[in-house]
Amino acid sequence: VNEIREMFLRFYESKDHLRLPSFSLIPQNDASLLLINSGMAPMKPYFTGEVEPPRHRVCTCQKCIRTGDIENVGKTARHGTYFEMLGNFSFGDYFKKEAIAWCWEFLTSPDWLGLEPDRLYPSVFGGSDTTPADDEAFAIWTQDVGIPPERVFKFGKADNFWEHGSGPCGPCSEIYFDRGPEHSCGKPDCDVGCECDRYVEVWNLVFTQFNNDGKGNYTPLGRENIDTGLGMERLACVMQDVDNLFLVDTVQNIMKKISELTGVEYGADKKTDISLRIITDHMRSTVFMIGDGVLPSNEGRGYVLRRLLRRAARHGRLLGVKGAFLKDVVDTVVQENGGAYPELREKRETIRKVIAHEEESFNRTIDQGMAMLTEFIDKADSKVFSGESAFTLNDTFGFPLDLTKEILSERGMEVDEARFHELMRQQKERARSARKNAGADAWRGEGGAVNGLPKTEFLGYTELASAAKVLAIIENGRRVDSAEAGAEVSVVLDRTPFYGESGGQAADAGTLEAEGVTVDVIDVTRYEGIFLHRAVIGEGTLNVGDQVSAVVDGDLRADIMRNHTAAHLLQAALRRVLGEHVEQAGQLVNGDRVRFDFTHFSAMTPEELLQVEHLVNLEILRSVPVEIREMPIDEARKLGAMALFGEKYGDVVRVVSLKDGFSMELCGGTHMDNTARLGLFKIVSESSVAAGVRRIEAVTGRNVLEQLTQNISALAETARLLKVMNPVELPQRAKQVMAELKEKDRQIESLNAKIASMNLEGVFRDAQDVDGVKVVFALLSGTGPDALRALCDKAKEAPEPVAAVFAGISGGKATLVAACNKPAQEKGLKAGLLVKSVAQMTGGNGGGKPDFAMAGAKDQTKLDEALAAVPGLVREQMQ
Repeated sequence: VNEIREMFLRFYESKDHLRLPSFSLIPQNDASLLLINSGMAPMKPYFTGEVEPPRHRVCTCQKCIRTGDIENVGKTARHGTYFEMLGNFSFGDYFKKEAIAWCWEFLTSPDWLGLEPDRLYPSVFGGSDTTPADDEAFAIWTQDVGIPPERVFKFGKADNFWEHGSGPCGPCSEIYFDRGPEHSCGKPDCDVGCECDRYVEVWNLVFTQFNNDGKGNYTPLGRENIDTGLGMERLACVMQDVDNLFLVDTVQNIMKKISELTGVEYGADKKTDISLRIITDHMRSTVFMIGDGVLPSNEGRGYVLRRLLRRAARHGRLLGVKGAFLKDVVDTVVQENGGAYPELREKRETIRKVIAHEEESFNRTIDQGMAMLTEFIDKADSKVFSGESAFTLNDTFGFPLDLTKEILSERGMEVDEARFHELMRQQKERARSARKNAGADAWRGEGGAVNGLPKTEFLGYTELASAAKVLAIIENGRRVDSAEAGAEVSVVLDRTPFYGESGGQAADAGTLEAEGVTVDVIDVTRYEGIFLHRAVIGEGTLNVGDQVSAVVDGDLRADIMRNHTAAHLLQAALRRVLGEHVEQAGQLVNGDRVRFDFTHFSAMTPEELLQVEHLVNLEILRSVPVEIREMPIDEARKLGAMALFGEKYGDVVRVVSLKDGFSMELCGGTHMDNTARLGLFKIVSESSVAAGVRRIEAVTGRNVLEQLTQNISALAETARLLKVMNPVELPQRAKQVMAELKEKDRQIESLNAKIASMNLEGVFRDAQDVDGVKVVFALLSGTGPDALRALCDKAKEAPEPVAAVFAGISGGKATLVAACNKPAQEKGLKAGLLVKSVAQMTGGNGGGKPDFAMAGAKDQTKLDEALAAVPGLVREQMQ
């Protein structure tokens, strides 16, 4: 595979094509895609002319993910979610003649692949009612290449015309390889185009030459393009003469590693082969996805990743693997693909940790989830599994719908998907409503009112005040000519020193002033290069065309800059202490603090937090200059500047670095010019925000002073309450108080045991004999769960069979407990079933072990009635 890839790219370089590295699997310019699924997808802007390509001839090997056929992955040997697509592209340069000639040369020349010409069969578009046949391509194949006309097949639109709704489209020419009669389906009419395994389509040449108006009308494009796709794995099957992609060398080596880890040999059993294929395919996909910055989550591409990982983990269990093992496959995937995709080697440890964390997390919940799923299945009264149950499994145990469907399909059941998706929609709506900020939403909605305005000139990197002209005033989403005192508006200036919220940095605040006019700027956002100053008119009337003095709040800006520079130092320190897998996953820097989210898979220890804090403060004490330079992005990457993954950068970027090399990042924010100006750095908290993502909150400068003041005040107040003269003595005093409390707890426990014993003696006198079992039940007001448990322990010590049920009311809550000693259990009694039956009479529920169980009672007015039913319940259990 690695030789084929390199051979293809070298061939097209010899035809004056620019070799581009594979684009990220995360689409950078197409919101309609979750993940890149074809070779041309990342290059849409080049085809449409929106962006000028680096050269008009390009070749790539593009990594792709498609999960539309995930249900078939493993069940067949042909389906996979990850694949590589070789392609050569022309953006208004060469067209059919060159594309066909080069394709044939690469496939058949002994200097390149050297396939037998007699085993290759081209196809062309044969025409339709709306579009003429591609006679030009047919002539090139038959006359220029010299293939006999009877070996060039003409197919219809379904096979040989590429279009996707309206827009650019065109005919295709596909090349099929004949694998030999032994692969034929045996039908008399088996020929090129048959769905069997004999004739394999290896290359598709798309000639984009028309525009479809969406109504069936096709007009020639002003600029013709070439888009080809040559499936790497499919070509490798031909070159290596193997039946399917799982036997291709790089894929087979991954499967061998999985066989080694699971102890299951491929080809020994059809059922285990399915699991081996699923794990192999899904591990290829997940390693590449994580390498491109995708992290597991419950939506979007993160959900696709989680779904693949959990499916692979489950099939590991089906093969008998007890613990986590997927992380041990990573090195093999990297080894097989790292030469072509160096990012895999760079991110190896991150990939291993993400997969290990996700698999361990899944293993912790899968047993509980499987138990609940089995319980739901047992209760189901039809072959349709309820959407509510599927939702509960997803919400409580993280079971993806696909996993539930897969398990159910093995039992001949299906899910009520419509109801499941409705419940998911309702949940998202509730979450959206909970976090919605009406004011912010209205603010964001003002973008349409700035149409036609020029981009704002930003001066804020060097200036905190400047003269400016008012270009527009927006009130309630509409442009107005003026605004009077008290009005809340958005102001657009021709130039501004105010930083607009971006890249995790909060906006500036300040004032706009003119003669007789004062405007308070409280927020600033950006809309396509236009800065919107959200403001309140303090006095006077502001008019469009006014000249104003724009002044940024310098103290607030300094606080923000301190925190932003601290965020860079923090990331560098985290990578030194925790490892190179740490990457920014989110950030907010404002005047109060820095909030930094990063990839890591366990809570940081106090020692690690101290190390990070110490490293940052050392950089501050060293008084290191902060340098900011603009340079081409390629140069910045060569220097090793860190980029926020998934962020779209231009050709020229801003690089913020420390002169001593401690940190270097691409960043468009504002920063201090020297680390010493941060004053001091203090971590306030460390927490989890998502699977594999941690959050640190920290303060700098005067906010550290405020934090210290608060801490000292809290210590002084605590010392006063504990009657300690010196706060330094607080730890020792706290130990004394804890010891005193423990002693009191022991005394309370002893008293509770004595009370329980006394209560039990009185209750036993009223015990009923039910078929040789002493049945004890009582309602005890003012008795909490611990005392009730002590009563049960005493009851279980009795030598004769005893079944006891007690209800206690304490703190307004009612608790039910039940106990059955060993002689009672031998008669068929179980405390769990007993307490559940009693609790259900009060509208509650619960359960437990055969010897002891607890439950909650909802309707306390029904406790007497429920307890009175205990003898009858005991009798029923023993029958």
